[in-house]
Amino acid sequence: MTSPVAAPLRVVAVHGVGNSLGSDVSGTRLEELRTLKAGAWTRHLTSGLGIDSNHIDLDFAYYADKLATGPAAQGTENPDLLDDPLAQEMLTAWARELGVPEEVSQGHATLPLRALASWVARKFDLAEGPLRVFIRLLFREVAAYLRAEDAPERIAARDEVALRIARHAPRIVIAHSLGSVVAYEALHAHPDLQPELFLTLGSPLALPRAVFERLIPAPQGAGPAPRGTCPPGATRWVNIADPGDPVAIPPQLGRFFDGIALDHTTVINHLFGFHHADNYLRSATTAATIAPYLEV
Repeated sequence: MTSPVAAPLRVVAVHGVGNSLGSDVSGTRLEELRTLKAGAWTRHLTSGLGIDSNHIDLDFAYYADKLATGPAAQGTENPDLLDDPLAQEMLTAWARELGVPEEVSQGHATLPLRALASWVARKFDLAEGPLRVFIRLLFREVAAYLRAEDAPERIAARDEVALRIARHAPRIVIAHSLGSVVAYEALHAHPDLQPELFLTLGSPLALPRAVFERLIPAPQGAGPAPRGTCPPGATRWVNIADPGDPVAIPPQLGRFFDGIALDHTTVINHLFGFHHADNYLRSATTAATIAPYLEV
């Protein structure tokens, strides 16, 4: 008598910044690229878990095409400042949270990108050139999503993530970087979507004056320290942040959100891979979090 084949673990992955497939990609080509992305996330997860890829059934929730973050016209952008005032404001808030000295930030009024990247690179032992490019991309996309509560881009991105979760009916939602913000709002906006596990990786959800106060639903509570809340229902929330990841600032989301079951601060990677999803996905901490949900 043969043993029954274990059902693969159903997962929805929500990407972070820097995952745009191009503004002109749609239809069949978009689905082909989405499938490739899903395959890559599956390989990273199963590599960390030490299992075959057929044990994971992963759908990739792609929302980057909903955010209008096209580059500025050539020659019109100051290379040392962000062209979007909101992105520049968020960059300044991030610098304050990191503790950038006043002499570096020129009083935080108009924060020069080159000086900030140099300081952050030294603090976190990162490569300055790639970091400067990443910072510009990060705050463009974060600003594009959080610009207004009723912005069409925000609603479309959130609804796309909710749609993928509804269709795939996953036991686990894994959200990286900005994707943790989109997924957090999607799960709150659609309380019928209740995965067993919400796993956030390298999340900026608690970043004050840039992300935290702009969340929907807004943090609640009297006094100077309002708190966010876990997604509705029985969903278990686990957060993983690398202390060397300058995007996951401030770390330990449990200090700002109620209902987080586990809040790991653990070294994932260094240098060029300081915020990459693949390193988080392959980490031993991620594997230990997901392993109990597997039927192998």
